[in-house]
Amino acid sequence: MKTSNDTSPAINFSCPACGLLCDDVALVSTSPVRIQNGCTKSITFFEQAYSNEYDNIASASLFGKATDLNTAIKAATKILRGSKQPLFSGLGTEVTGMRSVMHLAEKTGATLDHMHSEGAILNTLTLQNGGWQNTTLTEVKNRATLILAIGTDIVSSHPRFFEKLVWNADSMFDKTSPEIIYLGVPKENTQAGISPSGTQPLVVEAEIAKLPEIMNALQALMNSKNPLHKKPSTDQVGGVSIASLLNILEKLKAAQYAVVVWAAGNFKYAHAELTIQSITQLIVKINKTSRIAGLPLNAGDGDLSVNNTSTWLSGFPTRNRFTHGKAEYDAYYFSSAEQLKSCDALLWISTFNAHLPPATGVPTIVIGHPNMQFEREPDVFIPVCIPGIDHLGAMARMDNVVSLPLKKVRESTLPTLSYVITQIKDSLT
Repeated sequence: MKTSNDTSPAINFSCPACGLLCDDVALVSTSPVRIQNGCTKSITFFEQAYSNEYDNIASASLFGKATDLNTAIKAATKILRGSKQPLFSGLGTEVTGMRSVMHLAEKTGATLDHMHSEGAILNTLTLQNGGWQNTTLTEVKNRATLILAIGTDIVSSHPRFFEKLVWNADSMFDKTSPEIIYLGVPKENTQAGISPSGTQPLVVEAEIAKLPEIMNALQALMNSKNPLHKKPSTDQVGGVSIASLLNILEKLKAAQYAVVVWAAGNFKYAHAELTIQSITQLIVKINKTSRIAGLPLNAGDGDLSVNNTSTWLSGFPTRNRFTHGKAEYDAYYFSSAEQLKSCDALLWISTFNAHLPPATGVPTIVIGHPNMQFEREPDVFIPVCIPGIDHLGAMARMDNVVSLPLKKVRESTLPTLSYVITQIKDSLT
């Protein structure tokens, strides 16, 4: 497939590079890649798609040797037909692709787990255990007067968050720019929190690993009847002074509309779901007298779309399995890490980015981004179209309240993931 130097006229479309799904992005040219209203992640996303290597490696292969699509599909079918416990992992796709994957999983008795589920499962466990009170991007844009970011600078994963939702001048209501507080974020990573007028954010530095005790302390201070008058037994918790925690707490309680933002994938310690539970419980407590809501950030690669589609079709998010046509769910045992110890085949899917499969000794099928370059060639590799560039689709936005369409911005000779998965499913007997 060859690409022209520009795409004229430029048409706005939803960018799948992060969970914001910015719908004002337009591809102006492809050599070099120029994007209107783009960010670092969107530029990288399109540069990977339009890289010079694309035409040279975009062919199906068996053990690294080029083959035709039908032969690759037959080889993949043979592996899955002989498998008694396949694992479908990666799952970097959108709604349509995931629907097809679900049908194949039901037919093969596969276990399903997304590549970013280690973080996403923390949110799922919190929601299952006690629920939460979250907000939407529109509410952040129109109503937020204070934003507390816990353990994340936000812009590393969602680069245009502040540009589109915080420092915007077109909110529905006449409100001042939100006050920004960072907790557990290095000061050098907080530049996005500086307002256009130069107002500096409040930065309370702490190690992310200390957040469990810090959040517990905030909970205790919130539950105390007179936290300002009762002398605490210590001057600091987790390296943060009690005075700083009291200051954060009072600002949250006094705000007209506070929003607490976190990225579960950054909490890389045991039982991190308890930290998120502390955040959500604090929100519930403050909401009795003030207005506050949570906003969990997603990790990307279609994680929310995949979980939603799985839930619609099976009743469970990913980390589920089909056994004799019946769906089962296990947040721990059905993880990729655990399943790789016992599965006898791996189907790895990554269509948005060239994420490689984990090292394993079992037969491996990779269906995904055409720019994948392997250290160890899989048994079968089938390159497919990139959603939002090569074919239409749909994705759930990070606030999980709306799905946005993905447009097709170029022609491709590659098949879609849905086509390949359907052909494999129909070939199974």
